[in-house]
Amino acid sequence: MSEQATTAPGKFPYPGIPTTCDGSDAVVHVEINVTQGAGAFPITSSTNMGGGYNAAVMNGWKNLWGDLLLFVEPESEHSAASFCEGFAATGGRVTNFTSGQGLVLMKEVLYTIAGKRLPVVMNIGARALTSQGLNVHAGHDDMMSVADCGWGMIFARNAQEASDLCLIARRAAEASFTPFFAVQDGFLTTHTVEKVLLCEKEFMKEFVGSPAEKLHNLMDTANPVMSGVVQNQDSYMKGKIAQRWYYDRVGPALQDAFDLFYKNTGRKYDVVMPYRCEDADYIIVGMGCYMETAQATVDYLRQEKGIKVGCLNVVCFRPFPMVQIVEALKNCKAFAVLERMDDPLSTTGNHLTREIKAAFCDAANGQNGQEPITRIPQIYNGSAGLGSRDVRPGDLIAVVENMIEEGQDYFCVGIDHALALKVTDDPDLRGPGTFSMRGHSIGGFGSVTTNKVIATIAGDVFGKDVQAYPKYGSEKKGLPTTYYLTIAETHVYLHSELNDVDLVVLNDTTALFSGNPLVGLVSGGSIIMQSTYAEPADVWQRIPEHHKRTIQSLKIRVFYADMVQIAREVASVADLQMRMQGIVLLGAFLKLTPYGTQSNMNADQVYAGVEKALRKYFGKRGDRVVQDNMNCVKRGYEQLREVPQEIIQKTRQAVAV
Repeated sequence: MSEQATTAPGKFPYPGIPTTCDGSDAVVHVEINVTQGAGAFPITSSTNMGGGYNAAVMNGWKNLWGDLLLFVEPESEHSAASFCEGFAATGGRVTNFTSGQGLVLMKEVLYTIAGKRLPVVMNIGARALTSQGLNVHAGHDDMMSVADCGWGMIFARNAQEASDLCLIARRAAEASFTPFFAVQDGFLTTHTVEKVLLCEKEFMKEFVGSPAEKLHNLMDTANPVMSGVVQNQDSYMKGKIAQRWYYDRVGPALQDAFDLFYKNTGRKYDVVMPYRCEDADYIIVGMGCYMETAQATVDYLRQEKGIKVGCLNVVCFRPFPMVQIVEALKNCKAFAVLERMDDPLSTTGNHLTREIKAAFCDAANGQNGQEPITRIPQIYNGSAGLGSRDVRPGDLIAVVENMIEEGQDYFCVGIDHALALKVTDDPDLRGPGTFSMRGHSIGGFGSVTTNKVIATIAGDVFGKDVQAYPKYGSEKKGLPTTYYLTIAETHVYLHSELNDVDLVVLNDTTALFSGNPLVGLVSGGSIIMQSTYAEPADVWQRIPEHHKRTIQSLKIRVFYADMVQIAREVASVADLQMRMQGIVLLGAFLKLTPYGTQSNMNADQVYAGVEKALRKYFGKRGDRVVQDNMNCVKRGYEQLREVPQEIIQKTRQAVAV
């Protein structure tokens, strides 16, 4: 989130509408209001964006100019891109949602969209390209594979930026007649629920303007033009080079959109966003969500270690901001470029690294109107977060240590490999007053949705900042799932799996026997676990001895409820019995956490907020399902039980004797 997003209301005319949503919903909010149609073929992790747009179409949604929306799902991503080309060629404002292989399959059409100067905006859930194995999670190799197609390309770090940059891309695209990719990390942003300020409808209407007034119909028979004709040796090159006139306008158009957006909203963006780089000796460079984790790590290293570190978030990859990047980096001793991809046959580095090295080469020679620089910092580069692999503060500290020690030119982080940097320090960088939860469940239990509902309540009802996301594979149903939730007073910068947590939830108690689900649980924290036993002594007896010792030494509180039985008794629809056991946790959460009392809300007000959140996720299933979920929440609140400390500590004393 840009620092200005928290600016006090009143200073800017359109400060935004507070809500909680994931990156997909944040984009859908923009596109259903400013576009006229969408063509998309569902592919993980962009599916929720296309599904959200299609749901609006099915409900008869009209855009800001009163047009009914159109959604077309053809037989492939290639056909979806062709639909967008045709829609835009007739003067329509259109969007698309895709990821990974779907984007690559479109590539043939992407060139023609750019060549015909059609200002299409595509929203991308950036995803690893299948190579040695299938992966549906975050990677930037899909984006790098289309970087030569003549499209603008801007990267968001979180749900807020995904929404804002989608709108900014639209204005810049139409001002320069150049299509744009608005990119967010697959799953890590598309599926992560956060506190967001959605743009007001009045502002969006004013910011992008009417499509009827801004766009051109190339198929207008009253004003005929040639488009997509054959160009042989005598003319093709002339047409291709002539395109540069349009591309020269992209940078200024994007900067104009950034400036106007800030003037109206207070949320400031630029092609690059440096953080504490002015006096930095060492700088971490990258794109996407782990650059917010880098920002928190920079603060830690400066405050606790006295190391002058900064980070540079590259927002815009096309047009490449070479001058701004050189200006931000030229005075440091060294910088390290992190990329969510690996191109091993390029011996000079991955795509972003190569571009930056070329920029410094030009700067050293005083090209592109720059003053010649006298030195080039030491440049390191590495791969991080491929396929949504975790990128932790400890990994980023290792990157800085590698620069200080003049270590490996190329490295990777987050895995056990000869090229991987060793982690020596992985601190808890959560802010003061932050509450974190980690849950261990099974796909199909409804736990991931419950986690989103809790985040929605914490954000919309209790007014907190939130971040909620799941970790699961493409297999999902029936297999282990881990989910995470952070509730804080200010923006949550960490985009990594939670090690240090205040609460562990065990929907799946087999995790007690197959791993260590209590790792990272802080002293005085709590456990909520599924149990079919009513007596606390019976519950305690069935916890493995090594976990008992952890609970005793850290003075952990142990709570339990038969969530499965509650769901069976409450669910009026048989196929929801399994899924509704997860929602019981919400009642337990409300009982254990103080957010309701801190907000000075009575029980009726809290439950009204809970019901509103449940309708957001289950309303399409009907009122009966919503009420069943409410009953599960209330039963979870009422039937949560605790294993008394006398039982826990008595066992400890007996062992000691």
